[in-house]
Amino acid sequence: MSEKEVLLTSAGLKKLEDELEYLRAVKRKEVAERIKTAISFGDISENSEYEDAKNEQAFTEGRIITLEKMLRNARLIEDTEVNPNVVSIGSTIQLKDLEFGDTEEYTIVGSAEADPLENKISNESPVGQALLGKTVGETVDVSVPAGVIQYKILDIKKA
Repeated sequence: MSEKEVLLTSAGLKKLEDELEYLRAVKRKEVAERIKTAISFGDISENSEYEDAKNEQAFTEGRIITLEKMLRNARLIEDTEVNPNVVSIGSTIQLKDLEFGDTEEYTIVGSAEADPLENKISNESPVGQALLGKTVGETVDVSVPAGVIQYKILDIKKA
């Protein structure tokens, strides 16, 4: 069974690599020190500090495995792949909500680096899927649980 390809921009790739390096070089040592300290308190069977540190260790190791897998299956979206006239991964799109008149700007990224707080939406999200392949001036309908949202594409630029 093949693993899912992880599409990343260069910024997204760097962010994942930095997180992995931090977890390996810093976080592992911090957690190991917490475990060592908790063991020094004596009986570990009723030691909440030890239990908490072991849970943190498991989470950290799980995240390291996840990041390694993502990076192993990563495909970098090069700036040269981004057509400035067509919405694709790596495009930043300015949209107008046709119902409310609001203007919004999103960057389409792979699911691994999606971050709604930074207006980075996944190519797999309903909005991302609806926008892919469209051009400036087109109107797109996005199906959401509450109905359909209509956007007009005002501008497309490279991220």
